[in-house]
Amino acid sequence: MKLIDIISLEKSNKQGGFSYIEVLVAMFVLTLTLVPAMEAIQSGIQGAGIHESLTRQHFALIKRMEEVRAEAYRKLLISAQTAGNATTPGSYSDPAGQRERVLVFLALYDADADPFILLDPNNDGDSNIYTGDTSNLLWLRVEIENSAQSVETLISR
Repeated sequence: MKLIDIISLEKSNKQGGFSYIEVLVAMFVLTLTLVPAMEAIQSGIQGAGIHESLTRQHFALIKRMEEVRAEAYRKLLISAQTAGNATTPGSYSDPAGQRERVLVFLALYDADADPFILLDPNNDGDSNIYTGDTSNLLWLRVEIENSAQSVETLISR
């Protein structure tokens, strides 16, 4: 055998692998990076839950708004008159005590400096702002109770 063959034979018989120190260092590095990674995953899971809740609330609001808008204008006008102002929930609201209660506000609307103050010119002689020419536009607000989630629109005759 030649000397080159003997040297290459010795190199190929050497066992390769990781030393105990290398394994410990790798485990330490893995442990250091695993903690922030797990925190990031936890934040993502929590964020997904919050997003799911907000999305469900949003579509509940849109659904209720469309249900109210589908009602006859006269019925909406009566509900606004019963509520009496823009801060009292109307008859289309969910009952009290319900989880994620949907509140519906209806009020007469006028596009002047104060849209919720209407003056009845009393052209029809009944001194009622909910009849005659002043009741042509209704403001509709639908919101989740104790939440920042809400949608608004105007409804005309």
